[in-house]
Amino acid sequence: MTKGHNSVDPGRLKSLIQRIEKLNEERDSISNDIREVYSEAKSAGYTIAILRELIRERKLDAADRAEREELLRLYRDAVGA
Repeated sequence: MTKGHNSVDPGRLKSLIQRIEKLNEERDSISNDIREVYSEAKSAGYTIAILRELIRERKLDAADRAEREELLRLYRDAVGA
């Protein structure tokens, strides 16, 4: 219960819990599907770490991606990598 609430609506609470459980099941199912696609990619000879990095980069807009690449270049140069 949140502060100021002295009663519980059992129907509403049960509905919320069931919705959360259903979403968790869907998330688990999607996670399994994603793992299967990565497994397929690995079987096809692709490097999973690189695929994950590419997917992360594709989420960024062009300006954020350019800034990230510039910082990586700067840091690599600083450590001689």
